[in-house]
Amino acid sequence: MPRRRHRNHLPTRPTWRCAACGIAWPCSAAKLRLLGEYRHDRLALTVYLATLQVEASEQLPEVDPARLSERFLSWARSRG
Repeated sequence: MPRRRHRNHLPTRPTWRCAACGIAWPCSAAKLRLLGEYRHDRLALTVYLATLQVEASEQLPEVDPARLSERFLSWARSRG
């Protein structure tokens, strides 16, 4: 049986769509992976995502900055 190629849910630039599933990044799979990777350091996750949001805003000038903030940051905020 052929082995399925695993594709990472990473952003493609300059469209900021997921390389694996094609939806707006970060997709659900990317969010879950990032939450797992940064589970002990939510601040570092927020800084990382904010950095990517700045890059995305430069490449997607037609997208409202508030929508990019929602897309990149709101889901990653600590629930504590």
